[in-house]
Parts: sequence; C-alpha cells; structure tokens
Amino acid sequence: MPSVKTPNHRSKNRLAAQASKARKVRQKKSEENKHRIAKTDTMRGARPGLAPTSGPNAPLSKKKAKKIEKQIAHAIRRRLAAEGEVEMQGAFCGSVFR
Repeated sequence: MPSVKTPNHRSKNRLAAQASKARKVRQKKSEENKHRIAKTDTMRGARPGLAPTSGPNAPLSKKKAKKIEKQIAHAIRRRLAAEGEVEMQGAFCGSVFR
C-alpha cells in the first residue's frame, strides 16, 4: 500500500522492514533444510543438538526403556519357544557336556 506522502512507491522504512522480514524468513528456511529436523519436532523444542521433548521422536526415559527391553526379550523367548528351540533351564545344563 503506498504511503500518503508519496503515492507512487512505498516509504524507505517500509521497504527496509519488508526486506528484513524476507531475509529472516529465508534464513529460517535454509536452517531447516540444513538440519533436516521435522517442523513438528521443531515446534516441540527440537534443535540440531536436542531431541524433542514429546511426540514419537522424543527420547525414552530410562524406566520406559527398561520396560520395552523386557517386552522385546519376552517376545524373543516366545518366538524361540514357538519354533521349538527352548533353552535348557536349571543346573542340569553344566553337567551334560562333561
């Protein structure tokens, strides 16, 4: 919108402000492309050295990691049992190969 004083073009201040804003937007876009962090993760606080604090890409807590590790180990045991490769249990194991 042209200013009242000069109807033919924008004022110098408006031009400077517009250029400044365009520069900031351009810089922000180039940073996003450099680091390849998803926009949703950026909204949750992710930065180049930091993971997001929530959402699917957030780091697991130690408690949750232990639980998942137990679940995975149990699933592997179930799969081996289904295939018929059951591990021998108890003290009987050591005396078999002597």
